Amino acid sequence: MSKRSSLLKSIASTIADYREGEVEALTPAHVDRWIQQFDTAVQEPMLAELDHVFKQMYLSKTKVMRVLAGLVKNSKFAGENPGAFWKNVAFLNIQGGGSSQREMLEIFNDVLLKECGLKVEDYGGEPETFLYLDDGIFSGNRVRNDLMGWIKSDAPSTATVRVVVIASHRNGKEYANRYIQQAAQAAKKQIKIDWWRIVQLEDRKGRINTSEVLRPASLPEDDLTTAYVKMLKDFGYPPVLRKAGAMGDSRIFSSEAGRDLLEQQLLQAGLQIREECPYLKENHRPLGYIWC
Repeated sequence: MSKRSSLLKSIASTIADYREGEVEALTPAHVDRWIQQFDTAVQEPMLAELDHVFKQMYLSKTKVMRVLAGLVKNSKFAGENPGAFWKNVAFLNIQGGGSSQREMLEIFNDVLLKECGLKVEDYGGEPETFLYLDDGIFSGNRVRNDLMGWIKSDAPSTATVRVVVIASHRNGKEYANRYIQQAAQAAKKQIKIDWWRIVQLEDRKGRINTSEVLRPASLPEDDLTTAYVKMLKDFGYPPVLRKAGAMGDSRIFSSEAGRDLLEQQLLQAGLQIREECPYLKENHRPLGYIWC
């Protein structure tokens, strides 16, 4: 088996349960079709780096359920009597867009039923804790808008909310928390927010040299990048670049060379998408909301 074939098979195996039941199972042929969007010379090196990154970061449904099962009986979360704790938890189902919260509640219901013989709707009386469950916090806008709306309307005058997600970006969490606390103060309610996550990634601009997301250390010298950088500078937002060699603590990337390859290629691909889709908003940026 060639190295390319081996990488295609490995990536497809790692992400095999992605959107299971919604889309056809991902195959090496699917991964191969995707990578062919890039120049031939970079395809195999990109596959090698993506294979490494996915092995570090992809969270399968099995792993998520295992972690949630551990959370159900975690004494730091649920105390010494988990059954009593979960009977007094109200699960919030208030997501204003998308279906990720509903899907996560379905998964958690299965875990809670297995571990404690309870369902998410089994709380009785006045809940002692409210739980906001979702797949991730990235920009922070989803959890911010959901909880701000709930605080203004249905939240009691005093409440503890546990926000539990699979993955969280530091910047998104801090951004959301700031606005949620402001909403609580405006509503004259005492709302305590506890944040829990499986994975936390550093994405703050002020910590760019310890970032764990795509943050280029240099910029490609092509027309689309040059024009985009000029636009940013004209608006007073020159791009902030990572110091080459700064890798962050989690070692998501295999090396500086591997990280740089992904950053360069995905930046150029993102800019090409912007070029072909002129109705994208300004904040639909090539490497996500935060970077430039």
